[in-house]
Amino acid sequence: MLARMLEEHPAFAVVGRVDRAERAIAWLSQNRADIVLLDIEMPDRDGLAALPDMIVAGQGARIVMVSSSTAQGASVTLRALAEGAADAVAKPNVGALGRHFATDLIERLLRIGPADHADPGLGIEDFPLRDAATGPISCVAIGASTGGLHALGAFFAALPARFDAPIFVTQHLPAAFMPFFAGQLATMSGRSCVVARDGAAALPGSICVAPGDAHLICERHGSHIVTRLDFGEVANHSLPSVDPMFASVATAFGATGVGVVLSGMGRDGAEGAVRLADVGADVIVQDAASSVIWGMPGAVAKAGLASLCGPADLLARHIARRGSHR
Repeated sequence: MLARMLEEHPAFAVVGRVDRAERAIAWLSQNRADIVLLDIEMPDRDGLAALPDMIVAGQGARIVMVSSSTAQGASVTLRALAEGAADAVAKPNVGALGRHFATDLIERLLRIGPADHADPGLGIEDFPLRDAATGPISCVAIGASTGGLHALGAFFAALPARFDAPIFVTQHLPAAFMPFFAGQLATMSGRSCVVARDGAAALPGSICVAPGDAHLICERHGSHIVTRLDFGEVANHSLPSVDPMFASVATAFGATGVGVVLSGMGRDGAEGAVRLADVGADVIVQDAASSVIWGMPGAVAKAGLASLCGPADLLARHIARRGSHR
């Protein structure tokens, strides 16, 4: 079914298809692919168990997990994303294999694009850093994609509980997985974490994550900050996108906001980082050595917009040193 959907689109060629993990690993050891659609449920060896060997055999191929949207399927998929899968698609319910699913699948794969089979460290150049902002922080906005779950775990492990500014997170994931992602963030951070709702108040010290089908933005109403959902198209075609979140934080919080860009492919967040930099806010990014893919943080760094570059835990300690205010 997936092969038929992709073969109808001129951007894709289906170069192989197999029915179990060991055959896929053997195929990848002799052939090249840009993207591998890996089902969680397969005979003999499930997709999660096979993922590390698939990543090695793929030599740069992006692995996209195909999973049910049940609680168990979502939990396994989030583990796969933390271990290096590029993205995930939720299997549609029986009888719902319509055009919407095919469109969403194709849009996701087009965003991933061709694989880089070269050494991922090549092409990383020195870049200038802006002067870091000082003083207490009133909001932290975090953008992440491929490799972001692992980076978020390291970030929140290093962020002390005393830091009580609101935290917004945009992570590229299907909408069906977002409630489980919020639960995972709550567990790893020890903080309240909810999926954003239109018009809800941003609470001190809590985490609010973008839903998978809308951008998370914030608005100031006097002394109160509320979250809004935006469904508009953005230049990088991501949904949700980091760019409108960063832009709204620049407007609502000015220089006291902070943008954080963690591991991820593409350039999402680079345009929003310009808005943050223009108002004097810190934009800090994960370094290439600790990122699964240095696309998103690299785009910000190479544009000269970053004021700090390092592992996720170092970014969190920088934020903790500045402290928070409401």
